[in-house]
Amino acid sequence: MAKKVKRGRHFLNVPGPSNVPDRVLRAMDHPLIDHRSQEFFDLVKEVCAGYRRIFRTESAVAIYPSSGTGAWEAALLNTLSPGDKILGFESGQFATLWKVMAERHGLSVDFMPGDWRHPVDPAEIERRLVADKSHSIKAVTIVHSETSTGIACSIPGVRQAIDRAKHPALLMVDSVSSAGVHEYRHDEWGVDVTICGSQKGLMLPPGLGYNVVSKKALAANKTAKLPRAYFDWQPMVDANQSGSFPYTPPISMFFAAKEAIAMMEEEGLDNIVARHERLAEATRRAVRAWGLEILCAEPRAYANALTAIMVPEGVNADAVRAAILEHYDVSLGAGLGKVFGKVFRIGHLGWTNELMVIGAIAGVEMGMGVAGVKFKSGGTQAAIDYLGGNSAAHGR
Repeated sequence: MAKKVKRGRHFLNVPGPSNVPDRVLRAMDHPLIDHRSQEFFDLVKEVCAGYRRIFRTESAVAIYPSSGTGAWEAALLNTLSPGDKILGFESGQFATLWKVMAERHGLSVDFMPGDWRHPVDPAEIERRLVADKSHSIKAVTIVHSETSTGIACSIPGVRQAIDRAKHPALLMVDSVSSAGVHEYRHDEWGVDVTICGSQKGLMLPPGLGYNVVSKKALAANKTAKLPRAYFDWQPMVDANQSGSFPYTPPISMFFAAKEAIAMMEEEGLDNIVARHERLAEATRRAVRAWGLEILCAEPRAYANALTAIMVPEGVNADAVRAAILEHYDVSLGAGLGKVFGKVFRIGHLGWTNELMVIGAIAGVEMGMGVAGVKFKSGGTQAAIDYLGGNSAAHGR
């Protein structure tokens, strides 16, 4: 049998890593420079300043050569001590993995159970914090946009719950699939540590992990006793002022970051959020037209980055994904953890537009037919109908 030859461009519609703009790829081609030179120091300071604008903060930004998982670890190590207690919420697989990491570092985790279909209830956070008379809870950890489930939690709602409880706990927020996708305001929302990774809404390849650090978090850093070396904040925070780096930096990624920040600011943060909202709603309309169910059960909590789709009973979601990839060259996200084999995820984040999303939706619709999934036709047309009128209304 002749080998199947793929032609045309692959559709990368996993919810991260996302597509990297050609401009950013070209920026990475910049020849390497001396990382102890003034040229590099200026580049680091420019990139840090750009990310402060994107995260809407005056706070320090620490950038690590790591994934978002490394940024999780940095947030914990720099603020907490062995035996400290944190309060988290089970919104999906990544919230669960953050909990597991905390426990491996000797932290105690009060993990509010979730069904992977609904967002955190701020009233429950308030209740638990009010009950914590001794203030043994040192941090509240929340995943803003849970990439495994498509659930977005209200960070202002969580902040208000902490304030109503008059509790001193730090607020740590995973923004890995919300930064550059949802509205995000580190300072205004009273976030103490924002955690992020480069490979989703920030339009970069994997490789950079971010902590945005409030003054309150920096104060906690002075007394935190968990051991840290590579992930120590202070040398990184110093880089905000001098541009120096405590070890060999990912030079090419900083050139890429400079270009990606420029692209985001050319479009405008509000316009970026509006674009993601439109593309996400078009995808959800396709799912509804197919007669399938969205994993997130509360419309107010729909994530803009992805849509997690439940397959009918008895259908293996991974087999559906495989058929879509084989026949139409569309890569989709797998179900993780508790929803393994039960859902597939369409990513619609980062450097993407209407036609890219329509193409992915069409590939999914055709691929489900090949895979023998029982569904109603017309999802692609529903998305086209929505984006056609909606895009015109927005001057696109």
